[in-house]
Parts: sequence; C-alpha cells; structure tokens
Amino acid sequence: MFSLQMIRPVISAARSSTRTCTRRFHPLASGTNWSSPSANLVPIVIEQTGRGERSYDIFSRLLRERVIMLYGPIRDTDSALTVAQLLFLEAEDSSKPIHLYINSPGGSVTAGMAIYDTYVSSPIHTYCVGQACSMGSLLLAAGERGRRHCLPHASIMIHQPSGGASGQASDIAIHAKEILRVREVLTRIYQRHCAKEGESDAEGLQRFEKALERDYFMTAQEALDFGIVDGILEKRPITDTEA
Repeated sequence: MFSLQMIRPVISAARSSTRTCTRRFHPLASGTNWSSPSANLVPIVIEQTGRGERSYDIFSRLLRERVIMLYGPIRDTDSALTVAQLLFLEAEDSSKPIHLYINSPGGSVTAGMAIYDTYVSSPIHTYCVGQACSMGSLLLAAGERGRRHCLPHASIMIHQPSGGASGQASDIAIHAKEILRVREVLTRIYQRHCAKEGESDAEGLQRFEKALERDYFMTAQEALDFGIVDGILEKRPITDTEA
C-alpha cells in the first residue's frame, strides 16, 4: 500500500469562508438519485465572498473542483448525468484531470459503456470508495494509468454480462449471440486497461476470460495485484499549512 494525494474539494481560507447546512433537494428527473448518496437531503455549502453570500449543493460545489460522484446502480439516468458532467468539465479545461469517485454495484452495460466512451481527452483519475462491481469495476479500471485508486476496504468485482430472452427460438439465439459479443468486448476492454508488464495480449485475454466466468471478488490488494487499480489510498498526507 502507498499513499497518494487525494483531491481536496474545499475553498482556501484566503479566498472565502465556508459553512454548510442541509436542505431538501429535488432530483433532475423522477426516480433519479443524481449520482448522490441521498436524493432527498443534500448538504448545502454557503460561501462568504467579496460579492456576498453564495450557496451550492455539495455536488455542484464538488463539480467546481472537477469531482464527479458516481454512486449507486449505473442506469440510463445516472449515465446521462455523468456524461453531461464529463463533457462540461472537458469543455471548461481539457488539460486538467477529472476525479471520478465510484461506489456502485454495477448496472446496465449500455449505460456504463456510454460513460466509458465519453472518457474524452481530459485525464480521468478514478477512485473506488465502498465497492466497484460489474460495470463499476470497468469504469474504475478505465481511468488513466497510474491514477486509478481504491480505499483499503473497498471491494471490486468483475464478471461476464448477464441477460435473458424469451420468444421464438431464433430470437433467443440472436440475443445469446449478442450477449457473447458484449462479453468479448468487455474482456478486451479489461485486457487493454489492465495488462501487466511483460504480458502478451493473448495472455491477458486468457486471464480475463477465466476471471469473468463467474463473479470474481477482489480485495483492494488483490485488485492492485490484478491490475484493476494502481494504488491503495490510506490517508491524505498532511500539508505544511496544516501541520
């Protein structure tokens, strides 16, 4: 294990003073958790600036620090919000990194792939807090090499896609063929982002084909050894100004 500098989404005391409160928050779309731990009660950050008092919900304030929170199942609504935030931050400054915090049990493959394909030109630093399973683990692994992190007690799980079909035999065969195609695509994505030094493409594919056969759970250290992440964050180093 080693420590890495985590993003510190707070405001410098030299610029303004900050306090927090909470209020009820209505999501952008019905049934959407807005990628937040709680859709109904969201902390509000209030800043005292030279132009007066300004308030932000905590997730909008974190977005100003280029932090995106992907919490909960990955569904189309959550995917749309994450994609929108990625595009906004890239348009704002494509040279600065984006910090994506993931705590997800997985979800829709197509919703997850929409996020994956929007990894734009900005460097994406990924962090697993809690768990990154299924599509969550793929998004974690797809971050910039050297900048994929997890916390000491995080849980990571990879597996093959699942689905169901009913109807005529020919239709079932079509759906089965599509699931196998998606499995091959996901296997190659994992191999591309998690290849070990000295490992050939064929060896990497074989390693992930075997691992994806069933639910494959990993601890933080096992995920590091497997190539899913590059480091385990234990704590944020204390800066000189805090000492």
